[in-house]
Amino acid sequence: MSKLIVRAFSISLDGYGAGPNQSLADPLGENGESLHQWIFPTKTFRSIQGKEGGETGTDDDFAKRSFENVGAWILGRNMFGPVRGPWPDESWKGWWGDNPPYHVPIFVLTHHPRPSLPMEGGTVFHFVTDGIESALRQAKQAAKSKDVRIGGGVATLHQYLRAQLIDDMHIAVSPVLLGKGENLFAGIDLPALGYAVTERISTPAATHLTVAKTPQA
Repeated sequence: MSKLIVRAFSISLDGYGAGPNQSLADPLGENGESLHQWIFPTKTFRSIQGKEGGETGTDDDFAKRSFENVGAWILGRNMFGPVRGPWPDESWKGWWGDNPPYHVPIFVLTHHPRPSLPMEGGTVFHFVTDGIESALRQAKQAAKSKDVRIGGGVATLHQYLRAQLIDDMHIAVSPVLLGKGENLFAGIDLPALGYAVTERISTPAATHLTVAKTPQA
């Protein structure tokens, strides 16, 4: 059965999933790239970028696992781009160029309608204006029996967590401090929502946590 999952979501030691002041120059916010140092050297990440080589081992295992059995994605609008408010035109097509690394349907949460955007490699961006449950319903239909992965950002995770719709999350805690930005745990009581840590594996670059719904949830 299709699950709603979060994979390879990096946060700082003080809980921030993105830095402040996202911009074209800083798509992850100021100092946001420091959260992802665990994944950048992996063989999986380099392969996605069309590069050879890369590190194997535990970090790469988690990177590889993050793409397994994924049939569709859900993204918050900020994950698609820095444009705010009504779309001025259709020139912005995402951070990733003509051939994004997804290769499956993507459902982007937004308040402003826009036609679906087909890209090279099988990625199609669909823009959903009627809420998170509609996006999940459409994504599960597109994914068929495969899982739906939430790519972020923090605000999108908050919405799905509060609705108790996420089945499990892989969170990579990087050994850095951001001090400000978007905090994954702000205003979120995970135990009260029925979530618990079910796995913890540490490497020099990150602590990998799996957080999943408890049976009674």
